[in-house]
Amino acid sequence: QVQLVESGGGLVQPGGSLNLSCSASGSIQRITRMGWYRQTPEKQRAMVAIFINGSTTRYGESVKGRFTLSMDNARNTASLQMNALKPEDTAVYTCSAGGFMTNGANFGSWGQGTQVTVSS
Repeated sequence: QVQLVESGGGLVQPGGSLNLSCSASGSIQRITRMGWYRQTPEKQRAMVAIFINGSTTRYGESVKGRFTLSMDNARNTASLQMNALKPEDTAVYTCSAGGFMTNGANFGSWGQGTQVTVSS
């Protein structure tokens, strides 16, 4: 079992910043992907930012230039710095990670989600 623990989120005014952090724990050999998705009641879950295979970071079109995903491989932690936040960024943000456990098995895990609300 691999657990993801998220922190950050909350209420911020338009134009403000927030940082989300996600830490993975368990018998992890290697994380091959880790990042954030978001969802609102009106929309399907969408990829926000994801780190893939140790070398590639992908961003959703609507957050490019505003959000930055950082990975600390030694600590199995991904941090999402969100700047210039807009009301349309309001959503539940959920961390996701996948890779291999020490016994060689694949894993794929999701966090519990954290609310981000952008409002004046």
